[in-house]
Amino acid sequence: MKGKWGNIYLNRLDKYKPKNFLEIGVFCGVTSRNTCEYLSQIHVDEFSYVGIDLFGSDKKSSNDEIEPKFLKDQKFSNPLKNIYYNYILKENLNSIESISKLLKNYNNNIRLIAGDTNKVLKNLDLKNVDFTFLDGGHSYQTVINDLTILYDAMKDKRKVILCDDYGKESYIPEVEKAINDFTKRNNLKLNIVENRFAEIIT
Repeated sequence: MKGKWGNIYLNRLDKYKPKNFLEIGVFCGVTSRNTCEYLSQIHVDEFSYVGIDLFGSDKKSSNDEIEPKFLKDQKFSNPLKNIYYNYILKENLNSIESISKLLKNYNNNIRLIAGDTNKVLKNLDLKNVDFTFLDGGHSYQTVINDLTILYDAMKDKRKVILCDDYGKESYIPEVEKAINDFTKRNNLKLNIVENRFAEIIT
């Protein structure tokens, strides 16, 4: 996220100052890098970042993973970027290799996991996670799955789950319905941030 939305997102980090961060849906890693830069500023080396994404590895079994349009064919408005990434580097911006390069300054603090959260999330140790940015698969079932597993690990700990694509500024109906049903079922308060993000305090 860049510009206005990037600033709003960073304001949430500034409010809660997490040390153990989980991002579901890394895409091209811009938010990941901004997150690591911020966490490094406030915690120096005492932070951890885990990023989960398909990274192009499992798309056939995850048809609800919504990929940014520019990643599908990697066409950039800037012709120099188009030449550099597609013809010189020949690099997929959504690959683990590309994201690792983007986050190379934080190698000791990061872990990137390729896979569908419907399969991999339940096998991770999430007990120390204090902030999750949820922007992965966008089907109703995937959002419910992710929220359920996260909440089981973060319940009653006053931790944060920040969900993208909820409000009218970036609206996906399946995401909104899943979040509404989940928070109602678990009697959780939902804080809507700038008509885009849904913030859940566990």
